[in-house]
Amino acid sequence: MMTEEPSKRPTWVTLLLVILPLWLVVSGGVAVWYFLRQDEKQAQLEQPRFAQSVAVPALADDLKKLVEVIGERNGAAENAAKNLTRTTSMIDGLLGPSNTGYTIHQVRGPAEWPLLRVTIAGKNPESPAIWVLSSYDSRPGSPGAEANATGLAATLAAAQALAGDKPNMNVHFVFLPHANDPASPVLETAAKFKELAGSAGMPKALLCIEAMGAGDSLWLSSRDTAAPPLTLVHGLGEVHGAEVVCLGEDVDLASVLFEMNLPAVRVATRPMILPDEPDDQLPSPTTVAASTGRLVELIRRCAGLR
Repeated sequence: MMTEEPSKRPTWVTLLLVILPLWLVVSGGVAVWYFLRQDEKQAQLEQPRFAQSVAVPALADDLKKLVEVIGERNGAAENAAKNLTRTTSMIDGLLGPSNTGYTIHQVRGPAEWPLLRVTIAGKNPESPAIWVLSSYDSRPGSPGAEANATGLAATLAAAQALAGDKPNMNVHFVFLPHANDPASPVLETAAKFKELAGSAGMPKALLCIEAMGAGDSLWLSSRDTAAPPLTLVHGLGEVHGAEVVCLGEDVDLASVLFEMNLPAVRVATRPMILPDEPDDQLPSPTTVAASTGRLVELIRRCAGLR
């Protein structure tokens, strides 16, 4: 009995069996690449932001939270460390997507607390940027009213007021976890900021915001006598010698950054808080609002908006 030979598979079937799995792999890879690109583009798009004018009630609320509700903020004791973490949450809540609309970027610090950054994109992002710095810690044993609740509250209010601006160059607001507690890694934190700022080139202006509750007129001081903000303060305040403002000490944030070859300018309304000076009195929110309004104008001038 003769057996039939199995019929030969058509060529097109063979090709289909080869091409179909290959096409599935390639098309799947293309789809993944496309969606990743879309996610990347979406991430680069700025979320809508909601500018808020500098207002006395809002500043009064922020100052009360920092000085009386949160209180001491540093790593020296367990409760103070928890308060430092609570302050990072406060910054995130006030400036983040659910409120002002900024994207909060966290940079790992030298201890367990991050450097927080929000950015207003400029029309010319390749130009040297404006950096506005404020610390969110306090000295051990102190709720840190002027060092640095008023500086932090003023910087937060300025970031909210400028949220809708279109500056010529990028404006970065950075909040540092260590500057007032001498036992904390202040130098390492400053070095981490320098690393962050260095990725964008030398800053056009670097403003360190401290002690904004002593009056409405700004005190600008810097060991860099050519720093651009010093020439822009007319009508907003005065330039004071660093030796007068720092009272012979080089421990303020602006001086530390200057020693790292950064053109830092201290912006405040009074000299530094002395080590033995009480710093527990809630400042006048009306005064802080007035000085903050001048700070907003100074930032706008530095960013080429005035």
